[in-house]
Amino acid sequence: MNIPDIPNNHALAMLLITVIALYFFRRDDIPLETSSLSVLVLLCLVFTIFPFEVNDQMLEPSSLFFGFGHEALVTVCALMIIGHALVRTGALVPVGRNLAKLWKISPALSLLITLIIAGTLSAFVNNTPIVVLLLPILANVALRTKTDTSPMLLPMGLATLVGGMTTTIGTSTNLLVVSVASDMGLPRIGMFDFSLPAVIAATVAIAYLWIVAPKLLPKRSPSLADTSPRLFSAYLNINEDSISNGKTVAEVLKLTDDQMTIQSIQRSPHYRNVRPFPDTVLREGDRLHVKDYPDQLKEFESVIQATMFSGAHKVDENHPLNAEKQMLAEIVVIQASGLVGRTLRDVQFAKRYGISVVALHRDGKAMEIGRSSIGNMIIHTGDVLLVQGEAEQIDELKENRGFLIIDGAADLPYSKKAPIALGVLFGVVTVAALGILPIAISSICGIVVLLATKCLSWEDISSALSSQVILIVVASLALGSAMMQTGGAEYIAQMFVALAFDLPPAGILSALMLMLAVLTNIVSNNAAAVIGTPIAISVATQLNVPVEPFILAVLFGANLSYATPMAYKTNILVMNAGGYQFSDFVRVGLPLVILMWITLSCLLTWLYL
Repeated sequence: MNIPDIPNNHALAMLLITVIALYFFRRDDIPLETSSLSVLVLLCLVFTIFPFEVNDQMLEPSSLFFGFGHEALVTVCALMIIGHALVRTGALVPVGRNLAKLWKISPALSLLITLIIAGTLSAFVNNTPIVVLLLPILANVALRTKTDTSPMLLPMGLATLVGGMTTTIGTSTNLLVVSVASDMGLPRIGMFDFSLPAVIAATVAIAYLWIVAPKLLPKRSPSLADTSPRLFSAYLNINEDSISNGKTVAEVLKLTDDQMTIQSIQRSPHYRNVRPFPDTVLREGDRLHVKDYPDQLKEFESVIQATMFSGAHKVDENHPLNAEKQMLAEIVVIQASGLVGRTLRDVQFAKRYGISVVALHRDGKAMEIGRSSIGNMIIHTGDVLLVQGEAEQIDELKENRGFLIIDGAADLPYSKKAPIALGVLFGVVTVAALGILPIAISSICGIVVLLATKCLSWEDISSALSSQVILIVVASLALGSAMMQTGGAEYIAQMFVALAFDLPPAGILSALMLMLAVLTNIVSNNAAAVIGTPIAISVATQLNVPVEPFILAVLFGANLSYATPMAYKTNILVMNAGGYQFSDFVRVGLPLVILMWITLSCLLTWLYL
């Protein structure tokens, strides 16, 4: 085994920065945008303070910003916007409605068809809109048929990941690998050039998700298992001998440790509404309109020495609390919701939509926080808000289409512009597949058509874009470029070949794919792909074998994001909506990673080496 020589100081610095970047990309307590921007700034500072010469020319630090104008980023953003248009117009709703009908006839066959449709659609559309479409459908099927969601949701989510690896536009990871390889002088990989091995492997994966995966999953309870209302409205009547009589609203709230929220005050004799200002003095006969859990309402009644009424009746055994017209729903937070990185108090959620937030679920379980502090929690992608409101309010929220709503109804928004959105997607893909226009240009043209036909507004476009995706792509491209130009990527490739010197080229290819598969389940798959691509090219060059299978090994390996919920954003959506635990992803995802790794390794060896 020949150990490669130690590379130059800049290459060593890039290796160190790569390790630091992968560590910070993995941290949940630091926003991914912050980590990505910090890596980009660090790279620029290193090459500004310590200049580096490449081919008799100084490496300009400003050149590391090239990712902001890179065609891969343009294409990723454009396809995200087109995917949002499909959700915005309800273009895929007919698919969902037919699936919902089929589930009533044959659940086993319906699961197979759902997996195939999810995988097929994800080959051409970012898988987030597909999951956004199918999650409420499957959840509602489970609610109405009183069946378990566990065998449905996780296999469906993984099927979208499997389908996404079959074309160059299926995931942002694919686009990045193909674009970076093209930037490095390799022939451009076409949209369907690697579809044969990918489709064969996807068929194996779908069979596993249909037959085996449901048997491996224990029964899990989603947060909407109980659809009965949680919050109740009541009126606390201030009596003559009440401790609250003559006190201000602020003084009364202090008696409840500021846990009580007064919606309004009804003042006798005509019970006109009075605003509950802090200095408003309460008097005999006032009725405080409050909304809370039954035990909390009972506590408030006791503490402020009031009498509780529900409507015109005093609350007792014959007239219990009721919540007419109230229903529960789940809001799964996605990028387009406008809630990510903000608090409910910041966006005035309750005031804007007239809906109460009952609980916040994260990482598959309810967060242990007081209800009064939910409004101060910073919301993350994939969080599930359990909300309560009237059916009309829930329907109004649905029409916003920036939210993924899961409730007891299967009615989904559909507009007359849905065929236009579908036509745009078909046109973008067809034009690019035929080589008439590059996908970056055809997708931008598609957005112009969507704007011209008013399928989307500029507000929709801004909500569809993800600052996380943009910055991780830019930082990863900069890091990959710096690794390549300084020789850091070549050094890793030499070390990789030296460690695997006893293996044939097929074994080294398989080992490279496995390394990327492990990496993508720990850190960002885009970062793993961009860093892995120059390494793959260097490995193939040193072995004097075709480069394409090694590029595909990186592409496929970086797509094997099945074993952990944090490996891909839709995994988080599925985890929270289905009440899954981390161990469920390991139980189902790890065997799938191994199955796909073996299958793809054999296929790449057979077809390319």
